[in-house]
Amino acid sequence: MRITRARLFEVRLPLVHRFQTSSHAKSTLDHILVEFTDAAGQTGWGEIASPAGPFYCSETTSTAWDIATAFLLPTVLDADWDHPEQVDALWSRIRGHFFAKAGLVGAAWDLWSRAQGVSLASALGGTRSQVRAGVSLGIEATIDDLLSQVEHQVTAGYHRVKLKISHGWDIEPVRAVRAEFPELDMHVDANGVYTSDDETMSHLKELDDFGLTMIEQPFAPRDLLGHARLQQRIATDICLDESVEDLHDLGLMIALRAGRVLNIKVSRMGGLTVARAAHDIARDAGIPVWCGGMHEFGIGRAANVAISSLPGFTLPSDVSGSDKYYARDVIVPPVIATDGWVQVPTSPGLGHEIDLEQITANTLRRYDSAQTS
Repeated sequence: MRITRARLFEVRLPLVHRFQTSSHAKSTLDHILVEFTDAAGQTGWGEIASPAGPFYCSETTSTAWDIATAFLLPTVLDADWDHPEQVDALWSRIRGHFFAKAGLVGAAWDLWSRAQGVSLASALGGTRSQVRAGVSLGIEATIDDLLSQVEHQVTAGYHRVKLKISHGWDIEPVRAVRAEFPELDMHVDANGVYTSDDETMSHLKELDDFGLTMIEQPFAPRDLLGHARLQQRIATDICLDESVEDLHDLGLMIALRAGRVLNIKVSRMGGLTVARAAHDIARDAGIPVWCGGMHEFGIGRAANVAISSLPGFTLPSDVSGSDKYYARDVIVPPVIATDGWVQVPTSPGLGHEIDLEQITANTLRRYDSAQTS
């Protein structure tokens, strides 16, 4: 297979509900959509879901655009490959920039699976016809506002609710939600805002009282030792997210026993190929995994649904319906959750059509390899 043309679209969509984490708040999202075209005219789509600012990670929409156009696309265009697993090798000399790589790898997987006439889930080795969906809720102005949001998602049938936490917004919000929803599958996510000193560890140990499924990424990404120490002191499972960018990080997590659960974000780990390998390693090590999200538009969300169909994804994944985030998505039909379940498409590729009208109407800038020398 040979990619003869690549187009990038930087697209901005408004969020239905403002979302705040421990580091920043957002009301709109800018993501880069990737279209590959092969010599036969078949197309495939991927999504670079990097954040706009360097808060979650060092990558941003701007850096991803520059790296994709200047370095990654030149290695892919007109290169011959037989399977999308081979695409990563084309840019093996380029370090990091996992979000940018993930968008291009996703487009290659969609292109290849469409050409083969198989669904993306099937191409990845998925075994489920539907996946359990959870939702992630940001920091709200008041606890009452948070309780209202939780009630709305529980009523919608979602199987798990994740609460963002930070300094001054942790124990009391969790206590309030647990009191109101005693049977709720709930976990918390700090996005690395805490420091791994003894006082903080004692504070976080109080979360043991609330029957949480996990505490996600309490400390900084590189603080694997701090996570290991905390896991020894608390009963609640620690889940790592930002700490695991590649398979070497995963090996270190396992060796240090720095966590008992892994959040596999396709974008954070450089794409579907590496994410699938991480799933296999974690499954062999007895570590349950789930698919985290970056508020992807429909293209990235559909890819997350596909990989969540793999057997090791035993916990609800962040594949909630498009309508939770966007009034109109960039795929048709949008991802739909019914009673907390999302059906895995069986038609070729992502299993959704691309809404070019919506993409064009919301594009901030574009790149077309056919128009560059």
